[in-house]
Amino acid sequence: MSDVTYGMKGRVSLPVEEAEAKVREALAAEGFGVLTEIDVAATLKAKLDLDVPPYKILGACNPNLASQALDLEQDIGLLLPCNVVVYEDGDGSVVGILDPGIMVDLTTNPAVKPIADQAKEALERVLTAVTG
Repeated sequence: MSDVTYGMKGRVSLPVEEAEAKVREALAAEGFGVLTEIDVAATLKAKLDLDVPPYKILGACNPNLASQALDLEQDIGLLLPCNVVVYEDGDGSVVGILDPGIMVDLTTNPAVKPIADQAKEALERVLTAVTG
């Protein structure tokens, strides 16, 4: 189900709350913490009085990889943390994760590539752990 060019995603037959819990658990297992959380549905309801299905954006960060990337290019913080989305889709949920390789494309700093590759491999394992 990965039809986005800037990320990877998969579907799971779980309610969104359970999918989010599995995402957080899988992220932690790979050394990522969730630094930010945006409840898009709640924000749209509060600001625009729109009722939309559950949709969350989690800002995930692996401190070791982030530190290495920042050592190479201080402004790479503009591209951090790695966004992970979890949203309701029919009778299940979708989990989407930004491809860290996008950082390399945007910075044109080839020294960042090995770090982005490590992050991508870890995040692919997160997606597999959640969606199978």
